[in-house]
Amino acid sequence: MYSRKFPELRKFIMLIGDIAIIMLAYMLVMGIADIPVEADISNLSQIGFISLAIALSIVMLNINGLYSIEHKVYADILLRIVVSDFCVFIILLAVSIGASYTRENVLMLLAAVVIQSVGLAIWRYLGLQLERFLHDQRRLMLIGSAEEIEHVYHRLSLQPQLNMKLKFVCTDMENSDWQKAVDEVDVVMICPELRHWRKVAIMNYSTEHGKQVRLIPNTFELFCSGATLDRIDDIPVLRPQSLMPSLETCLLKRIMDIVIGALGFICATPLMLAAAIAIKIGDPGPLLYSQTRVGRGGKEFKVYKFRTMRVDAEKYSGPMLAQENDPRITRVGRIIRTIRLDELPQIWNVIKGDMSIVGPRPERPFFVKQFIAEMPEYAYRHNVKPGITGLAQICGKYNTTPFDKLVYDLDYIQHCSFLGDLVIILQTVRVLFTKSATEGTGKDMKELDIDKYDIASREIYGDF
Repeated sequence: MYSRKFPELRKFIMLIGDIAIIMLAYMLVMGIADIPVEADISNLSQIGFISLAIALSIVMLNINGLYSIEHKVYADILLRIVVSDFCVFIILLAVSIGASYTRENVLMLLAAVVIQSVGLAIWRYLGLQLERFLHDQRRLMLIGSAEEIEHVYHRLSLQPQLNMKLKFVCTDMENSDWQKAVDEVDVVMICPELRHWRKVAIMNYSTEHGKQVRLIPNTFELFCSGATLDRIDDIPVLRPQSLMPSLETCLLKRIMDIVIGALGFICATPLMLAAAIAIKIGDPGPLLYSQTRVGRGGKEFKVYKFRTMRVDAEKYSGPMLAQENDPRITRVGRIIRTIRLDELPQIWNVIKGDMSIVGPRPERPFFVKQFIAEMPEYAYRHNVKPGITGLAQICGKYNTTPFDKLVYDLDYIQHCSFLGDLVIILQTVRVLFTKSATEGTGKDMKELDIDKYDIASREIYGDF
């Protein structure tokens, strides 16, 4: 089994290559254009401007996860590069306009960013090939209930770049020799419903024998992950974080909501007009629809969206979550949903104060009651204002399970911050162009023959 002995060294080499590529891109364009940067691009010196471009690019590359590429597909890497460099272009363009604006400035900056993107794409391709050469396929063991294992297996089958091959599953630790199975794998993944003391035993044994452990958390473990170690005399006591943002965090979020909301409304006006025209041409009926959602403190409010479904779509079916290939969605609505234009009217909800730019997505009262009955911790989502985007939206999909979305939402509430919100907003740009993010809650799953891998029904282990 390959051991990742020098991952930091490879990241450092990747960083040095990025700096060289970005520097060369701007120096090349400036040399060809022969434009005095001090006078035409900004009041900064050439070195200052290039340094700013390098710093912004590195920050954006890091925010978009481009220094840990070993388990990503190349198409996703390309998209992240384009999004990162687009954000850099917008920021540098704003700097140029603030100093001195000419047509040559824009063309030169655009040329530099394009060259930079091509160079970074080639550099990342070489890095990805190296990572794949260094990493052997990892043998995986899943431990949990049959239902949980099937769900995880389905998700893993959609991520071949993780380079994991299922070797064993364990659905009954008491009547199986799970330790012997652990000895024959590289990664042990523990599902959330397993009893706590069993998880401890698995983690201790796996760690002692040099195995990687992946723990899918339940809400209790999530609360403990952000806990602070305290003491009563000499007794160690964990003090979980309050799932309630501080007053100063709420104030900063509100200021950001007003500023970004106002700017976003102005910038999004042409897109909203285009969406409105498309909806009116494609399907007779109202442009917008409002729906009751649950907000902060359980208070209900009206959320506004562009209509993407047929009129009276739920008249006979009742409230339903979006499905894969949902027949209720119109042809124009499907396109609008794909690029998330249907969410733009919610900027008005942000300006009004019902919502925030970043936060858990608001849900309908009908589903909130169901989710709280099944998962009491779901009520904690209402400790903050709901958002247009959130951690669950950049990490999950439409068809991510409510429990998994809840874990992301609670983690966001635990670590809510002004800087964290900015990162989520920037990462949302990438999600807008990711097709899988708009998948419905389809039920089709790759079937798993549990008996084929279950160690409880085997006495001799090996490749099945």
